[in-house]
Amino acid sequence: MLRIVVPIKQVPNMSQVKFDTKIGVVDRSSAEAEINPFDLNALEAAVQIKEKLGGVVTAISMGPQRAESVLRDALSRGADSAFLLTDKAFAGADTLATSYTLASAIRKLGQFDLIICGEKTVDGDTGQVGPEIAEHLGIPHIAYVSKLEEVGEKLTVLCDMENEHYLIECSFPVLITVTKDINTPRLPTFRNKMSARKAEVNRWGAEELLPVSDKEKWGVRGSPTRVRKIMIPSEEGRKGRIFRDTDDEAVEEVMTALREWLKG
Repeated sequence: MLRIVVPIKQVPNMSQVKFDTKIGVVDRSSAEAEINPFDLNALEAAVQIKEKLGGVVTAISMGPQRAESVLRDALSRGADSAFLLTDKAFAGADTLATSYTLASAIRKLGQFDLIICGEKTVDGDTGQVGPEIAEHLGIPHIAYVSKLEEVGEKLTVLCDMENEHYLIECSFPVLITVTKDINTPRLPTFRNKMSARKAEVNRWGAEELLPVSDKEKWGVRGSPTRVRKIMIPSEEGRKGRIFRDTDDEAVEEVMTALREWLKG
């Protein structure tokens, strides 16, 4: 029986979200919150392994109290238990502090065999948290997994890295990050949604993590990264020119336009 942990994150719907360019933050109140789409693939992979081989899936998230909603969504999709790390001491964390806090909570959970993370989050797009969790826990990690070839005494996966494909075998415990190509996440049934509304979501704060963690590595204090400015790039439409002269004149005009473009 495999003990699987799936870290998930509550993110704003990026098609609706607005940015506060003055203070350099995402205005998370401007859009509806949802599970990070890549984390849905991670959760689906964990549930499929559980259904095939048996096991226990634990979903864990760090965020404000409202992030409980995405953990209930995870429960409705097949997770067996859920833990929310919520405390003012955890606020303002960059990827390093976030991964450290999550790793501390995973260590407190006890024994585990497999941690499955989404490749990245749509609001940060760094792809750093998963590998950093593995580093904090002192276990190997495999990134960009697009297929689980075999799960048994060992784990064999297919990874897509740029234009290359790698077949990698690893022993447990291990952390993997998965791409959206690995599966199509299931939709929760109405019955499971109703059950998840009544299920318990465990909450851990600073007091619960202190025995296994260093508070100096949480939140803003543990974050070496600072966002100084957010800029929204302007979008320019496609530009074109039509040359209506004779062939030779048109060619000369095209060549002149290309020389100007290369200079500029």
